[in-house]
Amino acid sequence: MHVQEWLDTVPAVAIYALVAGVIGLESLGVPLPGEIVLVSAALLASQHGDVNPLVLGACASAGAVIGDSIGYAIGRKGGRPLLAWLGGKFPRHFGEAHVATAERSFEKWGMWAVFFGRFIALLRIFAGPLAGVLHMPYWKFLIANFLGGVIWAGGTTAVVYYIGVVAESWLKRFSYYGLAAAVLIGVASMLIVRRKAKKTAAEAEQPVPATD
Repeated sequence: MHVQEWLDTVPAVAIYALVAGVIGLESLGVPLPGEIVLVSAALLASQHGDVNPLVLGACASAGAVIGDSIGYAIGRKGGRPLLAWLGGKFPRHFGEAHVATAERSFEKWGMWAVFFGRFIALLRIFAGPLAGVLHMPYWKFLIANFLGGVIWAGGTTAVVYYIGVVAESWLKRFSYYGLAAAVLIGVASMLIVRRKAKKTAAEAEQPVPATD
């Protein structure tokens, strides 16, 4: 059985729930591959007649906005001890260098850090909890969170969906080997992003030369 034939048996409601759940948990502060899940689901929607891209984009947007808002509330209540606890549990994501880099971004850009953080893998995990820890006014956070979540989720869904429609003839011949190659490419991309984030964090930690 081709992958496409197997995917056609997956209920649309399960895909909506998976996308909303994974993106919501990632936005809340749990290090999950929300972007990869969304891209995969949007690509599936272009080939799966039962998966509505508008509903998919709405579910992804809802997961992003609600997850970030819950993360904000947890961060505001937990404060810096919460970041220290997360650093102990997830040192590769919430280590001191990553937290310091994200905090400098928030202090410099404010609402824009929340908005553009939706498009950056590392900041996407930090945005909600860190905004709460730093006591950003909720109305500012909500505006940036809503706009960033809707534009990111809706835009990603639309772009990937239309790319999938254009490539439909090729995707129908997508075998398990092709699926494995796509997964490997996705994992490699994620590792490259992590490596760049670590490099940026290391550069940010370097002391600034004293000036006379």
